[in-house]
Amino acid sequence: MKVLLADDHALFRDGIRSLLEARGVDIVGEAENGRLAVELAQRLQPDIVLMDLDMPELNGLAATRLISAETPDVKVVMLTASEEDADLFEAIKSGAQGYLLKNLKVDELMGMLESVLHDEPALSPALARKLLGEFAKPSPTRHDRASDDLTDREREVLELLVHGVTSNRELAERLIVTENTVKYHLRNILSKLHLQNRAQVVAYTLNHRLVKPPNE
Repeated sequence: MKVLLADDHALFRDGIRSLLEARGVDIVGEAENGRLAVELAQRLQPDIVLMDLDMPELNGLAATRLISAETPDVKVVMLTASEEDADLFEAIKSGAQGYLLKNLKVDELMGMLESVLHDEPALSPALARKLLGEFAKPSPTRHDRASDDLTDREREVLELLVHGVTSNRELAERLIVTENTVKYHLRNILSKLHLQNRAQVVAYTLNHRLVKPPNE
């Protein structure tokens, strides 16, 4: 696993580097501001960028948007002290694959990063509930023409994602198909809806009421 660290606090970067390297993670670079994070993501092509929210020159949200647009194979995970709902929602809209708080335990962080490598969103249960609650609210635009192209099977995948089934293995078991077939459906969904990751898919699906929200 190749990780780029983006945080304006050198002491925090040193601590995360030591903890992750002790668990076999390859820290390929460090950035003290968002602009450098974008440049290094393009040049080094890490698997994951661990991105702080508040940084000089270019903040984490702006940097995430640029990385998602210019290097879509690089996954961005916000690692921040902010528990503000607005920051969480905006991070996912910007293309982040996950949103983690800095008080997370190292083993939990490692588990989340492994999930991201398998294209699964990195969100704690509490933050996932917040995300679901926000995007389950009715939207003025309740339909989008891009969703017309979705097949019945792809809509089944969306329904499972919205109800918290996010891993390829679980999706394959529920749909009684192979994991490769699940990946195929997910690639098609991302392409048709013009989205970058599963967290965005869940948000879009709820916001546009493509399937029935949980508990409704």
